[in-house]
Amino acid sequence: MTIRDTDTRKTEAQDSRPEPAPRSDLVGNAITVAAILLFVGLGSAALSSTVQQLVGSPVHTDQALVIALLLNIALILIGWRRHSHLANEVSVRTAAEERAQHLAARDPLTGFLNRRSLAEAGAAMASQTTSRRKAMALLLLDLDHFKIVNDLHGHATGDALLMAVAREIADAMPPQALTARLGGDEFACAFTFDPLDPMAVEQVAETLVARLAKPFQADGIHLHISASVGIARSDNATAGFDTLMRSADTAMYAAKNAGRNRFAWFDKTMERERKARSDLEAELRLAIPRGEIVPYFEQQIDLLTGRLCGFEVLARWEHPVRGLLGPDAFVPIAEQTGLISDLSLAIMRQAFQAARDWDAGLTLAVNISPLQLRDAWMAQKIIKVLTETGFPANRLEIEITEATLLDNLTLTQSIVGSLKNQGVRLALDDFGTGFSALSHLRALPFDQIKIDRSLVLSIEQSAESTALVTAISRLCDSLNLQIIAEGIADARIEERLRAVGCAKGQGFLYGQPLSVANTRRLLAERRLLQMPVPGIMAVSDAERRRSA
Repeated sequence: MTIRDTDTRKTEAQDSRPEPAPRSDLVGNAITVAAILLFVGLGSAALSSTVQQLVGSPVHTDQALVIALLLNIALILIGWRRHSHLANEVSVRTAAEERAQHLAARDPLTGFLNRRSLAEAGAAMASQTTSRRKAMALLLLDLDHFKIVNDLHGHATGDALLMAVAREIADAMPPQALTARLGGDEFACAFTFDPLDPMAVEQVAETLVARLAKPFQADGIHLHISASVGIARSDNATAGFDTLMRSADTAMYAAKNAGRNRFAWFDKTMERERKARSDLEAELRLAIPRGEIVPYFEQQIDLLTGRLCGFEVLARWEHPVRGLLGPDAFVPIAEQTGLISDLSLAIMRQAFQAARDWDAGLTLAVNISPLQLRDAWMAQKIIKVLTETGFPANRLEIEITEATLLDNLTLTQSIVGSLKNQGVRLALDDFGTGFSALSHLRALPFDQIKIDRSLVLSIEQSAESTALVTAISRLCDSLNLQIIAEGIADARIEERLRAVGCAKGQGFLYGQPLSVANTRRLLAERRLLQMPVPGIMAVSDAERRRSA
């Protein structure tokens, strides 16, 4: 929040003084005053002489005096007309200034306060609450997945949605509340409450979250969004309104990280967590080009033969200080900051280079984030990495989640079509949870279905999980789709999956994910590394020498 300095306030105070009247207005006013004085001085004599002449008195009327009087009257009329014109001009100018001030203080789309005017009004409200033994609650609200609305339906639909959201926010607020749009899809609300009754604030926040989770109608389109809300209270703040804004912003991001579509109160631990996250983000931006994010490989086993048939590529961060970090520590940050594409492509490049001389029957499975599938050039980027590393496209398997199909199916179909044309295989990841539906299996040309680990891990304890896995297996068998189960932890689960028809599996039963060096050592022990052909290598070396 920008705080104006003393010089700025002086300048604005000077600008707010009334402007001096134009020279023409001064002249007009002087003429009017002079004409009135002249009328008073000449009017009585001229009128008295004229009246006496009309009643037959022998008094002679001075013609020059009469003419002067008439001219004087004309000047008065001219001055009055000029005065009326100036009064109307002042009225129009005042209205224009009021409109300009309104536009300067308000968001033109929603009519809410803007960021600057919220800071001023919020600071005033905070000072008043202190004297009244009240507290002020500041709610910072950010719409979840709003960018998708703009990307899929255009900014006009996005603006219509924002206006509908603003109406819902205004309806949910208590009397005398401040409402503001800070920019984009971010809103703020402030109101007073009894500091001994924070539940009143939570009720408002719950109402907001519930209202914004309902379907909206904008430009004839049904839209589904949600909101994450951060709450800060003035009696817990250690500084001014800008600090309160930062606290509410920190709480809002905590609500997002906790799963979105919820609210969260600010506490000081969030500040420390946010700083730690900010530091990790800065380190991640440097780690990707440095090659600190490396591929690890989890074995995929043919359940019928026990043969190693491929690997899933996983990301690990070899942090120079924190040690080896799993994807949960940095992949969400990469997705939120737009680094996920660079990270994913860097992992692919390293994995493809490492696997070029592996046995030709070994495949690599790579998971693609839904955010990457919003990039229309994603297929070309993957194909470029395949070409530059020399890794065969038919040994690559791209895994996407069902959530991807809800974002932009048309674009996803285009990306997948380009990859399939190159021979890349496609797998539907985490099937059996969330949005699972038969329509998803028809939406894209899948080659394989991957059963979610939560179903696999509960197959021994839950009859429902067993029935669901069995049904998925029969369905995929009828659709000629392979099944791979992830999360196989022991031999009993493996046997149960083999009995229901799962073709492949992966999990800790077969070992922990391995680094490039340890994977190569494993493959060497199992004689699954391709041996170079001397003749081919000699020709290749000779060609390189000639080209040099």
